[in-house]
Parts: sequence; C-alpha cells; structure tokens
Amino acid sequence: MNILCSNKKATFRYAIIKKIEAGLILEGWEVKSLRAGHGQISESYVSIKNNHAFLINSNLKVLPNFSDGDNLDPTRLRQLLLNKNELNQIKNEIKLNNYTIIPLKIYVKKSYLKIEIAIAKGKNIRDKRLDIKTREWERNKKRILKKQ
Repeated sequence: MNILCSNKKATFRYAIIKKIEAGLILEGWEVKSLRAGHGQISESYVSIKNNHAFLINSNLKVLPNFSDGDNLDPTRLRQLLLNKNELNQIKNEIKLNNYTIIPLKIYVKKSYLKIEIAIAKGKNIRDKRLDIKTREWERNKKRILKKQ
C-alpha cells in the first residue's frame, strides 16, 4: 500500500468512530498529480447528495506539463464509489449521532487509487488537551524506563 497523501490533523481534530475504504472517480490529470505527490486533503470533507458521496474541497495541483491547464479545476467535486449498504449506513450514522465524514488518506491498492474515509466526531478543546497530556506522559514514561 503506497500512501499518496494523508490528513495528518484528522486524529487530532476528530475522534474516529469507523473507517471505510472507497474508490475515487478521477480524471487522468488528477491521477498523475496524486502520483506525483501534489494532493492535499487536510481541509476536505465528504458530503452525501442524491445517494452519492462526494469529496469536497480537496486540492489537486495541476501539473505544469498540461496544455489545457487553465480549464482544469483543482478543487472540483470528486465522486466516491461506495455500495448502497455503506451509503445507507453512513447516512444513518450522520442523522442519528450528528457525526461528520472526513478523508484520512489516499493510497494505491493493486494499481487502483483508494481513499480511506472515517465517520468521526469533532473533539472539543478539553479532549485535545487530554490527548496531548497522555501523549507527553507516554513519552516521559518511555524515557524513565529507558534510563533504568
């Protein structure tokens, strides 16, 4: 599995409930841009409209070697490939528990581009501080055990 781009702040901003793998409908220049490492999904999210899931606000840089680069939209809506059961399950989770859907990473699996999305709940400041506190305690604990 070759990770092309990832959302590093996702685990800090959100408490991840469930992860789902989905396919992406991309154009040729978008695939080349992702494989070149010019994808950004840190500020993006997933929305469901008309029984289809869309990746919104993802930014794929247009490479300079495209002659039609002026007409290409780097932040267009990109459709995700999910089956009906997964879509219904995600819709129910969102309606009942008021969760959000965020992308975690885009990667290559058997020469196909896949995206890992997560059903997540937003963290408040108290939760973020608690995460920082436990992470620092784990580091200090390892240092103390290493010295002995």
